[in-house]
Amino acid sequence: MKPAVRVLRDTYLDSVLQLLGARAMGGTDGVEWATAVMATAANLDALRQEGFDPPEASPYDLILAVRATDPEAAFAEGERAMFGARESGRAEESPRSLEEALERQPGSTVAVVSVPGDYAALEAHKALGHGLDVLLFSDNVSVGDEIALKDHAARRGRLLMGPGAGTAVIDGVGLGFANVVRRGPVGVVAAAGTGAQEVMCLLDRCGVGVSQVVGVGGRDLSPEVGGRMAARAVRMLDEDPETELILLVSKPPDEQVARRVMAAARATPLVASLVGVGGETLEGGVVKALGVLGRPVPPFDLHRGPSVEEAIARLAPARTTVRGLFSGGTLCYEALVVLSGVLGPVWSNTPIDPRYGLPAPPGRHVCLDLGEEEFTKGRPHPMIDPGARIELLRETGPDVAVVLLDVVLGHGSHPDPAGILSPELARLDGPQVVAYVLGTELDPQGYHDQVRKLAAAGCAVTATAARAARAAAAIATRKSTS
Repeated sequence: MKPAVRVLRDTYLDSVLQLLGARAMGGTDGVEWATAVMATAANLDALRQEGFDPPEASPYDLILAVRATDPEAAFAEGERAMFGARESGRAEESPRSLEEALERQPGSTVAVVSVPGDYAALEAHKALGHGLDVLLFSDNVSVGDEIALKDHAARRGRLLMGPGAGTAVIDGVGLGFANVVRRGPVGVVAAAGTGAQEVMCLLDRCGVGVSQVVGVGGRDLSPEVGGRMAARAVRMLDEDPETELILLVSKPPDEQVARRVMAAARATPLVASLVGVGGETLEGGVVKALGVLGRPVPPFDLHRGPSVEEAIARLAPARTTVRGLFSGGTLCYEALVVLSGVLGPVWSNTPIDPRYGLPAPPGRHVCLDLGEEEFTKGRPHPMIDPGARIELLRETGPDVAVVLLDVVLGHGSHPDPAGILSPELARLDGPQVVAYVLGTELDPQGYHDQVRKLAAAGCAVTATAARAARAAAAIATRKSTS
């Protein structure tokens, strides 16, 4: 395979378009590896580690890199995907500034900012200055900049969602990684991206929709940020006539901050789903919300593929560990909470207890959040590109009893993640795969079709993420759930 690099000078594209380009190149015949990234120092270093020799470039240059039998064909597919190329050349160029974008779309009310972290705060301040709500998709924004941005947003009566906010639904429009769900009475305020997706999808499957979903960024409920945007979002939903209940979703927050945020709801009931606090799960938060609304609670008993008992019966005695490979950070965290309560210590790149960070000793349980920087440098997020997960699946050791994974659907995610993963999962000889599909039937990928493909590959598929983790623990410990 021939490594090749193409630099498009002074060509900024947001990360969603970069991911589309990488996916298109990776799907071209004869391509072993492909990426499309802005030429930041970190991305250039990641490319060098992959064996490429990129030329000098600025952070506003776009780099396409492939290992392929025909790099030019791959580059052409990538550019076609990113720029809407036609045989006669590129379509109309994308706006090159916020001001130019507003000239083209003067009625816009929300800006999605997805630029390298060093530049993200400035662009977000500009958008707020134009009176826009902001979804700040970018990571690597300092706490000081986050506080300043959220104070700026509050002064202007706007929302600053993020940084690192991957999901929102505003007035029925999904932003970032968003699922297609019905409108309804629950307003979600979330400091957890896939946590927000999980609760909105479970609510939808229970026949209950959402009024708004406001992602506030994972640090918002920390002592430093103080719940600035979560409290504002709660107050806005408290005054919203379409919102009958507010569901607050977060990993363990600062206690005092959480109390202040919850107290911001004066007239509207608020339920908190704080994953890991007192054994709380996302499913449990949804059940509490349904109870407050007086709606029936479904059994959440969907199970496809082998039962826990069938998996135990065919498992070799030497296989005793769980290996979690997650694309969703909150789902990985929830799995750590559930598994550690049954199995004891679980090692991770995002550990609950810092004593159990990587590398893990041999023969230990491990859960990986593949959306973290060490796995996404120079390559797309695992919700878009299953490449990193497939590589790790092929390295599954002889001690692994269960491979636990999530499959996240919705806009922005891979168009057929189960279809790509299933052949690899079917080839695993020895461990049982336990999977959870996060999505709805209205998502572009189709919930039931994705479940069917995984079950056909021999996976055990559960109705919620927490139940997948419990099933994995039961199989690894040979303890039947019947």
